[in-house]
Amino acid sequence: MNNLRVGLESRRTLEEAAARQLGIVPQKIRRVTLLKKAIDARRKKSITFVYHLLLDLELTNGERSRLEKKQLILPYKRAQTPKPQIGSEKLHGRPLVVGLGPAGLMAALELAENGYHPLVVERGRDLAHRVKDVETFWQTGQLDPVSNVQFGAGGAGTFSDGKLTTRVNDPIVGHILETFVAAGAPEEILYEQKPHVGTDRLRIMVTGLIHRIKKAGGEIRYETQVTDFHLDSKKGLTAVTLNGRERLETNGVILCCGHSARDTYEALYSRGVNMEAKAFAVGVRIEHSQALINKAQYGPFAAHPKLGAADYALIYHDASGRAVYSFCMCPGGEVVASSSEIGGLVVNGMSPYKRDTGRANSALVVAVTPDDFPEGPLGGMVFQRRYEALAYRAAGAYRAPAQSSRSFVDHTAPDLSVPFKTTYRRGLVPYDLRKILPNFVTDPLENGLRDFERRLPGFSREGLMIGVETRTSAPLRIVRGENGQSLNCRGLYPCGEGAGYAGGITSAAMDGFHEARHFMARFAPTVV
Repeated sequence: MNNLRVGLESRRTLEEAAARQLGIVPQKIRRVTLLKKAIDARRKKSITFVYHLLLDLELTNGERSRLEKKQLILPYKRAQTPKPQIGSEKLHGRPLVVGLGPAGLMAALELAENGYHPLVVERGRDLAHRVKDVETFWQTGQLDPVSNVQFGAGGAGTFSDGKLTTRVNDPIVGHILETFVAAGAPEEILYEQKPHVGTDRLRIMVTGLIHRIKKAGGEIRYETQVTDFHLDSKKGLTAVTLNGRERLETNGVILCCGHSARDTYEALYSRGVNMEAKAFAVGVRIEHSQALINKAQYGPFAAHPKLGAADYALIYHDASGRAVYSFCMCPGGEVVASSSEIGGLVVNGMSPYKRDTGRANSALVVAVTPDDFPEGPLGGMVFQRRYEALAYRAAGAYRAPAQSSRSFVDHTAPDLSVPFKTTYRRGLVPYDLRKILPNFVTDPLENGLRDFERRLPGFSREGLMIGVETRTSAPLRIVRGENGQSLNCRGLYPCGEGAGYAGGITSAAMDGFHEARHFMARFAPTVV
């Protein structure tokens, strides 16, 4: 049953509401399974929940015929995960998965549970040590380039809102979400329109996935970085170097390095692996009182207990041709220092599962293209570093340059005068962000803020802009063919967000799943 609307103030159970819409008595509904739940807040005075339900009905033939004729009920078929095709080519050494973010976790799990005994190498530390390292950084400003928000078990998404939405229309998404729930994610991610797990519950989920990989025969080595790739013009990939000294023979690598593994990009480029610059986006984090966002989105129901912290998604098409948009919006979250290189400042956002900090933040970014960094495949990486270094020098010690959005739009002296206390733990320094970011970013950003103010009152008058956000996605793509392999390096399977093929936790996990399937279609399982 699709599109069952239930008012915010309704006291009917789902069975009662469904029965009323179908014109049957509730007793004829034996069981209700929630397939999808969304909030329709377009009319602020009449907010409704919209449900898609799987119903187990006890109907007469006449009742069923009537409901099917009116298309009030439709047959339901659960998507089945296809069995993998298994290849026959021999692996030389163990299959290697590089990186333990969402793509690496899912690729390793798929390989392990199908008898391939993968070795997973993660340049960062295990989750417990990583969390301590990140907390130390936020408290003291002492950055560990090995273990930080970008590198370590779980990947960059571990310190995020844990959003699981994806624009990728792939039947495997249900399997991915079910895998996450089995590993410890909350069950509502299976039906919420905008599922999230929060940084705290995400860590539980990552721990569960790691346990499953090990139980199925996979091995994980932390603080182990691939520093070189050994290629043969005829055979393709033959080996990798780990930590600059250990040679590991293998002709099959699934590369899930993450979008901040710049030294990995440089190593691949030096070996001639086919890659190309791609568009991404740069800008700032903008922080508001959560109450302001709730009021703008929910009107008189802003504090209703059934609604929770409101989010938003905004886009503005500037006359310059550039898009300005919100990205990775974190309701009830905090703005965090997310650097991975000494002397470069990057900010991001994260939220706990309950989204209860009282502040909302989002990236507010402007699209940039290879025309803005024409130095070749690594040009986007150079571009990112340039503005991260400027941001660091503006404030120092991983404090962040910031200004009220009002002062930015009005071109007045930068100030931090907003009606809330920032969540950014390292501290803010008032600074004109136009002195850090290029004009082709700040001019559209100003125009976008003026437009967003009309849609969400208070957005540009009561916001706090914190710089800079540069790691929205990978600045390049490691080009691969339909078989999942690098175009000119046989045996290398570029995967996930770092390879330029995903844009979030779920899409990266799906890409990891599919790359593992491509890998298995070529190689026979590992003999150990």
